Amino acid sequence: MQLSGKTALITGGGTGIGASTALMFAAEGCRVAIAARRAEKLQDVALQCSAEPEILTHAVDVAIRESVSQLFDWVAKELGAIDILVNSAGVNVPKRSIRELNPDDWDYIMQVNATGAYNCIRAVLPQMRERKNGLIVNICSVAGKRAGPIGGVAYNASKFAMSALGTSVAEEERANGIRVTTIYPGEVETPILDDRPQPVSAEHRARILQPVDVAQTVLMAACLPPRAHVPELVIIPPTQSYQ
Repeated sequence: MQLSGKTALITGGGTGIGASTALMFAAEGCRVAIAARRAEKLQDVALQCSAEPEILTHAVDVAIRESVSQLFDWVAKELGAIDILVNSAGVNVPKRSIRELNPDDWDYIMQVNATGAYNCIRAVLPQMRERKNGLIVNICSVAGKRAGPIGGVAYNASKFAMSALGTSVAEEERANGIRVTTIYPGEVETPILDDRPQPVSAEHRARILQPVDVAQTVLMAACLPPRAHVPELVIIPPTQSYQ
């Protein structure tokens, strides 16, 4: 029960890395709230939890500031102070090259992946500053370190923005006891693969990272004492190049 007595809010908690992190945190005694746009997906995750207390759910669109404000007001009433914020919401689209990308899709990806993380960080910082303690974990991507054709121009740009956001906030807030960990996964078997321009085979999905692999890195960062800070962590499948 490494996280007993802690409270965590996880966005993008209805599927993939966010869902796996929520279940892992709950198993370690953490009081967990998950948020995403689809309430039914959140409920599916909550039903998988056999730990006590149960995982709480709340629908949110992280790209809409008012929706984020409502989420944080709800968490304050239900769970109190947030010790750990995990920004795991992320999207992409099939037509992602600069030749094909629709401007509306550029806006959509940037608003969810970059502005969504900003909205949640902005909402949680005042309470963390007051307590002089807190951990923010951003689930980024290796596309935020090395832009490549797989992610596409908007996704790459949004993840570079998320990376810079995490680095900047960590530097500004470290005197307040707030740590920011940015995790850069390579290919992960999550629903975002369904938006690839070309279908991803079952064999390929089995070879790459699974959500639980990344969730374990989030748990590791969350279990460290306040004196220890992991600024960033890259995790990739052995079959993927990091050059």
